[in-house]
Amino acid sequence: MKGSVKKSVVLGSGVMGSGIAAHLANVGIPVLLLDIVPKELTEEEKANGLTLDDKEVRNRLSNRALKQLQKQKPAPLTTKNNLSLIETGNFEDDMKRLNEADWIIEVVVENLEVKKQVFEKVEAYRKRGAIVSSNTSGISINAMAEGRSEEFRSHFLGTHFFNPPRYLKLLEIIPNEKTNPEILAFMKQFAEDTLGKGVVEAKDTPNFIGNRIGTYGLLVTVREMLKGGWSVGEIDSVTGPSIGRPKSATFRTLDVVGLDTFLHVAKNVYDQVEGEEKEIFDSPSFMKQLADRGWIGSKAGQGFYKKVKRENGKEILELNPETFEYETRKRIKTASTEQAKQEKHLSSKLKALVYADDEAGKLVWNIMKPVLLYSAEKSSEIANNIAAVDEAIKWGFGWEMGPFETWDAIGVEKSVARMEEDGENVPSWVKNMLSNGISTFYKNEEEYYHNGEYQRKDINKKEINLQKMKSNNAVIRKNAGASLIDIGDDIACLEFHSPNNSIGLDVLQMINQSIDEVEKNFKGLVIGNHGKNFCVGANLMMILMEAQDDNFFEIDIVIRQFQNAMSKIKYSKRPVVSAPHGMSLGGGAEICLPSASIQAASETYMGLVEVGVGLIPGGGGNKELYLRHIEDLPQDGSIDLLPVANKVFEKIAMAKVSASADEARENGFLSDRDDVIFNADHTIYHAKKQAFHLYEKGYVPPQRQKIPVVGETGYAAMKLRAKTLQFGGMASEHDVKIAEKLAFVLAGGRVPKGTMVDEQYLLDLEREAFLSLVCEPKSQQRMQHMLTKGKPLRN
Repeated sequence: MKGSVKKSVVLGSGVMGSGIAAHLANVGIPVLLLDIVPKELTEEEKANGLTLDDKEVRNRLSNRALKQLQKQKPAPLTTKNNLSLIETGNFEDDMKRLNEADWIIEVVVENLEVKKQVFEKVEAYRKRGAIVSSNTSGISINAMAEGRSEEFRSHFLGTHFFNPPRYLKLLEIIPNEKTNPEILAFMKQFAEDTLGKGVVEAKDTPNFIGNRIGTYGLLVTVREMLKGGWSVGEIDSVTGPSIGRPKSATFRTLDVVGLDTFLHVAKNVYDQVEGEEKEIFDSPSFMKQLADRGWIGSKAGQGFYKKVKRENGKEILELNPETFEYETRKRIKTASTEQAKQEKHLSSKLKALVYADDEAGKLVWNIMKPVLLYSAEKSSEIANNIAAVDEAIKWGFGWEMGPFETWDAIGVEKSVARMEEDGENVPSWVKNMLSNGISTFYKNEEEYYHNGEYQRKDINKKEINLQKMKSNNAVIRKNAGASLIDIGDDIACLEFHSPNNSIGLDVLQMINQSIDEVEKNFKGLVIGNHGKNFCVGANLMMILMEAQDDNFFEIDIVIRQFQNAMSKIKYSKRPVVSAPHGMSLGGGAEICLPSASIQAASETYMGLVEVGVGLIPGGGGNKELYLRHIEDLPQDGSIDLLPVANKVFEKIAMAKVSASADEARENGFLSDRDDVIFNADHTIYHAKKQAFHLYEKGYVPPQRQKIPVVGETGYAAMKLRAKTLQFGGMASEHDVKIAEKLAFVLAGGRVPKGTMVDEQYLLDLEREAFLSLVCEPKSQQRMQHMLTKGKPLRN
């Protein structure tokens, strides 16, 4: 298919419909959001003298959805400015406008007949060639397409987003029998490249892949709890990170999803399957009773858990499914759970639990075994291959490993032998695989078992796998904290792999060596990695230990090295392009700010947060953020820089962190030379492309220039702002001390307003302020608290 999606229509403005509309707006696609026309006036509308004919009333549902988008948490929009791309309307007045859309997405009530009626109307108004899809979570795509023309059906498919659409990676695409293969291929590519999704093609079966396996796994766990007499909290204590699943584990996940939603999804399978499988998808009666009481989870204020106020704070209680009373939360603690905690790798944690001969071991085995067997039994029915099953569960339910990856981790031969000892029927294809001498479902990350042999995954060319490159001898140099990797086309990539990707002396050494190497032998350097977060800042433990030992001379040397390394990034003869994702905080932001270009994943949370640990940025971040704010302003003194300096001061003093890359741009961390990438797996590819492009254009590093500062006048104004916060009860005495040091650095010290100073002068002020704060007992208390508790201390 040629062209692209330039405009879309979303039919249905509920939580999912408006969430999908928001995500389309996030990527820059204009959306028309439609819903039904209300049949009655609200009291407020009556009081305002409105009638059922007024546009405000007729568009009430979609208008209300638009307002809700601004209040929802987590935020569906990457920036509130994206609201301007969403237009509202209704199913009666605006259906004719469907002919403007390249993609029409149906997100109405989960009822086959209602959906068929909607598609009949859609066909009457859509333009020829427009793609139409349903966001159903499990109704048959072929059944929805019945009665539609051949041309309509060739452009029709299921596009099942997971909630919330902005944050959950999975998009299941389900073709109908007549879907044009070119349309299917286009939508897969578009969803990955533009929407930033992990796409899995699913077969048209009840609940598709993610909800079929995921719902089964949750119900098996609930049944095992009831059968073994375990409590809600005990189950969650062993079905979370210790087995590679989210912290929300089982019942907290159900509370977040909403029990009403879960029961509906389970019933959809129950209504369409037979026998033993039907029994599993018949949700236990206590869950139905909970829903009848309205105790459906977080949105109702209580579900499997309830938060209550106590004299000494809040306590989270767990539901007793027999009495419907809330009780103190319980946990399982056995030899195997303790051993699992000590293990570093997930495969070792899993083995420690599933093969343990204690209560926790037996429980985890009884929960995991049926999910593995069910996945194997259903894989060919619901998916094209086992990789699709694994990806659907990882991307849709947040598991670290999918069912078949989990099976490999615990050992297929050993676990199958135990399953057969338990009297289980292991699917014949799994036994055939083993009897043919193949003992794992995956040969490596990219090859999976399928029909008697290993097949290669179809991987998007924009996914650059650093691990694979390292195993193919692409490492140029490395140390404990980082590796320099040749990623092709004369571009190198500096990958951090220190704990939390924090910046220590080893990382600083690699930055210096990498730039030296790239200036001699490469066209450009990318700084990026596949870690959970790009970089959470400097190695705080190292700084605190040196401070507690009064090694301030050592800290001075480290800060000088940090500042020099950041200057080296900025003034490199070859373009240095950073590719941040996730948390890019403190030193992580300081690495990005001097880069020739930033290619930031949309979900990049960037900020200079050092104030939270009693310090100010020490790697040139204050100067660089200020420079980014003034770089497009006239330098002739005609603009008052005090408001700009104040803005920068507030962002650093308040430790403001962006909630997206778009917001980072609004906060001045990103500029016109930087881009936002919606697929986090593609950031290194785009950074590589940008580095190459800058080199080919004849890249010249920036020249060292004098910087105008706001001097004593600005220093006084910023100090006053800090004092005002203190008088308002929003800042402590130590907060003010830190803020005054920050103000002194940003103002350029005790010089007249408008003085031009050089960069080294500002760096020296910054280093001196950092060193004076690191000596402070209250700053050291803040560092200690962050390291032990994981959150800032206000002292």
